[in-house]
Amino acid sequence: MSEDWKKRLGMVYSSNPDYNYEADDENLEETPENNKQDLRVLRDSKKRKGKTVTLVTGFIGHDDDLKELGKLLKTKCGVGGTVKDGEIIIQGDFRDKIYDILKSEGYKVKKAGG
Repeated sequence: MSEDWKKRLGMVYSSNPDYNYEADDENLEETPENNKQDLRVLRDSKKRKGKTVTLVTGFIGHDDDLKELGKLLKTKCGVGGTVKDGEIIIQGDFRDKIYDILKSEGYKVKKAGG
């Protein structure tokens, strides 16, 4: 067995002597270049007890890359936020600032209604 043992963590034991474990290759989508991303920046307060947040939607690619972008935006805006369900959620109304940050990072960005 030349496979890495960490890939088999959580595998249920098999008593079949002919069983060969095959790791599921995660079908991770390649993250396109920044200029090929088509992001939307919008303000939202629905289902948030009246609190305003800024949403960044439309990101295509790895979750790790999305989290990294979310961390960059939270740091530059100096506020909290999260990455959930393929969206970046930043606390407060920072549409203009986030729009400018994403443009300077090379993303295609549009401001959506809200």
